[in-house]
Amino acid sequence: MPRNDISAFVAEGAADVPERQAMVESGGRSLTWASLEDEVARIATGLGARGIRAGQRVMIVVGNRIEFVTTYLGVLRAQVVAVPVNPRSTLGEVARMVVDSGTRLVVVDETAVEMVRGALAELDAEARPVVVVTGAEPGEGEVAFADLRADVVRPVPPLPDPEKLAALLYTSGTSGRPRAAMLTHRALLANIEQVAAVEPPMMHGDDVVLGVLPLFHVYGLNAVLGGVLRHRARLLLVERFEPQAVLDLIDDEACSVVPIAPAVFGHWLPDEHLRERLGPVRLVLSGSAPLEPEIIEQFTAITDIPVHQGYGLTEASPVVTSTLCSRALQPGSVGAALPGIELRLVDETWGQVEGEDPGQIQVRGDNLFSGYWPDGADGPGEDGWFATGDVGFLDASGDLFLVDRVKELVIVSGFNVYPTEVEDVVREVDGVADAAVIGVPDEETGEAVVAYVVPSHFREHLEEVVRAHTVVRLARFKQPTRIEVVDELPVTVTGKVQKGRLRGLERRRALGLLE
Repeated sequence: MPRNDISAFVAEGAADVPERQAMVESGGRSLTWASLEDEVARIATGLGARGIRAGQRVMIVVGNRIEFVTTYLGVLRAQVVAVPVNPRSTLGEVARMVVDSGTRLVVVDETAVEMVRGALAELDAEARPVVVVTGAEPGEGEVAFADLRADVVRPVPPLPDPEKLAALLYTSGTSGRPRAAMLTHRALLANIEQVAAVEPPMMHGDDVVLGVLPLFHVYGLNAVLGGVLRHRARLLLVERFEPQAVLDLIDDEACSVVPIAPAVFGHWLPDEHLRERLGPVRLVLSGSAPLEPEIIEQFTAITDIPVHQGYGLTEASPVVTSTLCSRALQPGSVGAALPGIELRLVDETWGQVEGEDPGQIQVRGDNLFSGYWPDGADGPGEDGWFATGDVGFLDASGDLFLVDRVKELVIVSGFNVYPTEVEDVVREVDGVADAAVIGVPDEETGEAVVAYVVPSHFREHLEEVVRAHTVVRLARFKQPTRIEVVDELPVTVTGKVQKGRLRGLERRRALGLLE
């Protein structure tokens, strides 16, 4: 029977293995497949009872906990559109996303409820969505999460068309300003099946999968949660990455598949008991940013656990390549294309690059998004190809090697930071004439944000003023770790900032050649 909707995996699991545990939180709460299905059905019905109709948007501002999973799947089953958002977003970011998406209802946990209240207070009364609170008492006019769950479940008609929108995920894509990628049910399901077709498989039904990657991020949402649902594995939900605590959980819960971001390796490698603590693990999956070959070699030598990485992007739901698809593991490779996905490289004139010369990476497959909200702009072309904005080369075996990024994206702990967004915020400060933001290598987070600031006039403690402003206006991972006040920025004859020269300054600084 064809599946049109990810929540169908839950219904199937409930019918076949009702008493098997589907997921457990690090704090101990858990759901069987039968109880997960019951929760999803109650929320899908409850959304309808609240007047939320198919195609309308529900924002989910919840950490890695059961309520995120049940809300997300209930939203999809109700044929409503999920808008997962980082609970650590600033109120300004959330206010903008609420207005941009036309969100009608927000589900929020206690860690973010004050921020969401502040964000909605900035909006006109008619633009404010209903707020549903989990983990805390609802305020005046708000709804308790328990009251979103229907007492009597009503059957939801099957999804008529898998091309219907399932989720909006905010990303800058190949531009500078965050926009929402429109992911259909077709795209999300296609990538789950493409990953499932990889041999040897990334997940089995008897696996316990670590769920520490944030569910609001496409990697955690579809590659991890989607894969767990597809294979009926067990998901261990972890809200916060604390290096030693997560190692304890892996051991205690016998995690066998560990999907993590590259920055995690730097936290774990110094542990002298790492091999023993990762005893239950059969496979480590790394994504969201390239991982240095030396780190993989060091980790595998210590633990004897294979590390496989891949390349992906929000617009591809997200996985495009995996080293599990490679003929042989090669240092620096992010693997070959998954079954059902095509890759090609193009030059500046959009001509196809032959041989092993670098070019901009283009992707084609059923996993691709339908363009950016609200009108589907800048999506795949008529021929199905989508230009990723990344530069790489393909070797004779079909393995992809990343070279550079067309846009100067900075990746902090696996999260995308778009310099233009940070630069715009810095320029808001009185006393700042111009700003340029770049990424620099960082042992803990992979990359860190550095802002070069040109003052418009003398202002005492400008660096501290800029820092204070970015703390209020930007999520923590977007905030500059260092602010350099300079007389001028290096520019071309056409006035474009030469960020390559700024990166050169940073390399010299790292080598101790600058004070």
